Amino acid sequence: QSTKDKYNKGNRRNYEELKVGDPYYSGGAASDYCKGEDWYKDESRYRNKIGQQYYSTENADSQRKNSENYWNKYAKKDKRQNDDVSDVPLHQKKTVELLTSKTGGAYIPPAKLRMMQESITDKSSAAYQRIAWEALKKSIHGLTNKINVDNIGKVTRDLLRENIVRGRGLLCRSIMQAQLASTTYTHVFAALVAIINTKFPNIGELLLTRCIVQFKRAYRRNEKSQCLGSVTFIAHLINQSVAHEILALELLTLFVETPTEDSIEVAVAFLKECGQKMSQVSKKGMNAIFDMLRNILHDGQLDKRVQYMIEVMFQIRKDGFKDHPAVIEQLDLVPEEDQFTHLLTLDSAKDPQDILNVYKFDPDFEANEERYKSLRAEILGSDNEEESGSENDGDDDEDDDDDDDDEDDGKGKEGEGKVIIDNTETNM
Repeated sequence: QSTKDKYNKGNRRNYEELKVGDPYYSGGAASDYCKGEDWYKDESRYRNKIGQQYYSTENADSQRKNSENYWNKYAKKDKRQNDDVSDVPLHQKKTVELLTSKTGGAYIPPAKLRMMQESITDKSSAAYQRIAWEALKKSIHGLTNKINVDNIGKVTRDLLRENIVRGRGLLCRSIMQAQLASTTYTHVFAALVAIINTKFPNIGELLLTRCIVQFKRAYRRNEKSQCLGSVTFIAHLINQSVAHEILALELLTLFVETPTEDSIEVAVAFLKECGQKMSQVSKKGMNAIFDMLRNILHDGQLDKRVQYMIEVMFQIRKDGFKDHPAVIEQLDLVPEEDQFTHLLTLDSAKDPQDILNVYKFDPDFEANEERYKSLRAEILGSDNEEESGSENDGDDDEDDDDDDDDEDDGKGKEGEGKVIIDNTETNM
């Protein structure tokens, strides 16, 4: 018998005698476990005593209860879960949950939103306030997006009919979003802000603060397109005397002190928009800025394109900014004595008050609404009378037009038998 067969035979015997569990769980000899065929039926040998503690239903319930008590004790309370949702009746909870979803609320058609608002009798309830907030947001956003030079008066009156004191954050956000989306209408949005600023200076200050904060954020991130949009809006706010000219001098100094291609491009765009106004109110400051631009041009360290932009800017200044007026005639709507100028600088504008963009439960909702209604009546009282008078005048004009049409018809009937001679020779 070979050595290889002996080795294999010995390994086979050891494999038959030993069990897998012996060396790992008891350390005893294999023969002690192999005495009887029913050794594995003894429950005491394989019962897992730990399993009852961790996997039994009774212990699991107690563990879950203790865990919930622990986390509820040390967890911070959610500020959003206040009385505005807990006090809502059952038939209104579906509406509140629909409006308070994580995505900011599902889209609800205006007609359905009005029906939901009319179905709630308690105007001080959280459900009614939430629906009123959604309606206010949709109205402000829609009116802001359809403004232009021709309808700015009508849109402004429609905005003042809404509670823009409660929705001042929504109004500023909608105006800034619309301005960045269409910078060609910046002068229109600035005129709208100037009109509202005469009645509600806090709204004008809030919007100017947000514009400055938006510019500083874009400047730190080197986002040239957003910087251009922000400084264009600030320039037109300066033209409308909503912002002080010291803000323009700060911005121009920031751009020109450490010149780069992007900073000079933004500075030239800013000067085109408010250069005429700045030449009137701060001539010495403008002379200093243009002297710095002339030095940059003589150094010749920037790109040829930027140097050409500076040369064009000098030519525009020489022509008196005739192609870039500060305020066009159609948007010169605020008298000088009614203008309210905010003295904000780059360092003083810090808090944009973003909390005003979101809904907040108002315990004095009805009283505040009545207070704004009385304020709105003072502002729009004369406008309402003029509108009613213009409607009556329009009816009279329509009657006159009808009479003229009747007269023309009568003349036509009288002249039916006449022969018309065409002297233009077009029917040859």
